[in-house]
Amino acid sequence: MFVDSHCHLDKLKTTETEGIDKVLAAARAASIEHMLCIGVALDDFAKMQEIVGQHNDVSFSCGVHPLYVAKHGFNERDLANLCAREDVVAVGETGLDYYYDKEHITTQQESFARHIEIANQVKKPLIIHTRDAREDTIDMLREGRAEKCRGVMHCFTESMDMAEKALELGFYISISGIVTFASAEELRQVVRQVPLERLLIETDSPWLAPVPHRGKENQPAFVTHVAECVADLKGVAVEEVAEVTRNNFYNLFNIKRQTA
Repeated sequence: MFVDSHCHLDKLKTTETEGIDKVLAAARAASIEHMLCIGVALDDFAKMQEIVGQHNDVSFSCGVHPLYVAKHGFNERDLANLCAREDVVAVGETGLDYYYDKEHITTQQESFARHIEIANQVKKPLIIHTRDAREDTIDMLREGRAEKCRGVMHCFTESMDMAEKALELGFYISISGIVTFASAEELRQVVRQVPLERLLIETDSPWLAPVPHRGKENQPAFVTHVAECVADLKGVAVEEVAEVTRNNFYNLFNIKRQTA
């Protein structure tokens, strides 16, 4: 049984046109036992909760994505109150993205700092998006004492040096379908070196569908392909990858596993 540690079920076109049931049925048929649906803007939170909140095998987070914060902004009190809810398991998606948005770096940093503070207050892990901001991301996590709440570097595409610094802070490294892309050899080297006990797997659906589904809308059922690639790189059975990353997920997000 697998876990998809990072997906956006409310962003799938299939969800909009046919409802969530088809996506969840496909995931369950592929032995996906739990999915974490990630919040990217406070304005979307109510809709996301409505879509996924009634399913025992779906949890959700609350946060403001660094590429959303300049446009959408957020009320710090509202963010703190939502993150404190019992049914919210993590703070984020938050972080820094200097690749797509160099104009609002200060705004991103201010938002990121608030998310770290709130995560420590509510004692829930952070979900970090980082791109072209390696040094600042690690520096801000250190300055904010993020080792107290820990978290995950989601959809990791950075260097082994950054991975090591994140691991030192108690963070996990999450691997998406990018690992299956021909151009992702540096990422595959990271996967080979990071202990399996510190890895998670994810889809980041509806984006970044893994081989052999590139070009299609991604969905949680496809996380099995990520697991297969990680297993090949580690030289272990896919069942071991499934079990270890599943346990990592439940431990990090303090979710009780549902057993039949």
